[in-house]
Amino acid sequence: MAVPKRKTSRSNTRHRRAQWKAEAPQLVEVRTPTGERVRVPRPLVAAAKRGLL
Repeated sequence: MAVPKRKTSRSNTRHRRAQWKAEAPQLVEVRTPTGERVRVPRPLVAAAKRGLL
């Protein structure tokens, strides 16, 4: 059976949120098959080199 969640205090909620800060992705400069230089996040380097982006 579902049980209602307990109310967390405001300070606990804010303290928890403060731990999760987003970071800007590391950008890498890559040459596409057309010869242009593009800055893409590291996980997309292979796709950019193949011209899929």
